[in-house]
Amino acid sequence: MEMEKVCVRAHAAFFPLLSILLVKLSLLAHGQATAPLTPAMFIFGDSLIDNGNNNFFPTMARANYFPYGIDFGLPTGRFSNGLTVVDYGAHHLGLPLIPPFLSPLSKGKKILRGLNYASAAAGILDETGQHYGGRTPFNGQISQFAITTSQQLPPLFGTPGELTNYLAKSVFLINIGSNDYINNYLLPRRYISSYVYSGEAYADLLINNLSNQLSKLYRLGARKMVLVGIGPLGCIPSQLSMASSNNGCVDRVNNLVTLFNSRLIQLTSTLNASLPGSFFVYQNSYNIFSNMIRDPSKYGFTVPNSACCGNGRYGGDLTCLPLEQPCKNRDQYIFWDSFHPTQAVNAMIAESCYTQSGTECYPISIYQLAQL
Repeated sequence: MEMEKVCVRAHAAFFPLLSILLVKLSLLAHGQATAPLTPAMFIFGDSLIDNGNNNFFPTMARANYFPYGIDFGLPTGRFSNGLTVVDYGAHHLGLPLIPPFLSPLSKGKKILRGLNYASAAAGILDETGQHYGGRTPFNGQISQFAITTSQQLPPLFGTPGELTNYLAKSVFLINIGSNDYINNYLLPRRYISSYVYSGEAYADLLINNLSNQLSKLYRLGARKMVLVGIGPLGCIPSQLSMASSNNGCVDRVNNLVTLFNSRLIQLTSTLNASLPGSFFVYQNSYNIFSNMIRDPSKYGFTVPNSACCGNGRYGGDLTCLPLEQPCKNRDQYIFWDSFHPTQAVNAMIAESCYTQSGTECYPISIYQLAQL
């Protein structure tokens, strides 16, 4: 019995160490700033950047099982075979991996480099994704950040002014809105939004809500904010699997996304002009993702439309299941599961905006924003 306990402790210690080593080796291939360009990064969003928050409450929207994390070393709650865009982004800014807010380990000085509040199935609208059960909508994530600014961070700073300056210099990343389409508007059997709103009116609804939410973040001390556009949802395996034809991406879905993104770009300019001392940047993830799908070989991919881990048509009928065997050539796939990109894609998206040479951000790159 004692030997069994020793073995269990040894295995428990081994796998976290292995995962850390694999992460370090993976990141070594991508340039990192020699010193942090920003004090911290605070992350808000959905499953594209959730790094484990949904592990801590009952929900069907989880990725804490194998084969998720197969290239990370173990499942962490990230909806990927490895790292997410913000993992790579933090590295480019000279920061460590940002811990999830709900982790019991995210306390004290460990949160000084930032926190990740993102939650799988979350949306701009509170009702979005409710059929998955537990999730933290964007409004709830903002409330969690309010706890951080009022309770967690003040003991770590000598004066309120020091905390205010720290927050003003930190980068805030907001990647939200995809679920308001694929887990709300595009599910007419579950949600009434598509019966109530036209595509234009729904985009207006989302942007109006988002504008108010970003103003709340501003009042809590956020000044440098990155607004990530929605990617081409009409090209993801789950949407392709439901399409009646095999003629490529679903134009109707991508047209809806374009309505939202065009307004998000306008919102970026509006908020820059109306919130004193703020600087908003728009990250054009739609453009680079579309280019990868349109010309995959240019980016080193051979499979642009099917999930590496999924079931049914395009691997999009049923997403990656526990202990399912994924494809072996994961870096040649654009999509990891029915909804999410592979680690290889995430690295390229981060490269396009978090580096000195990044061109997919407006009006400046996140690398430049961090240094303001």
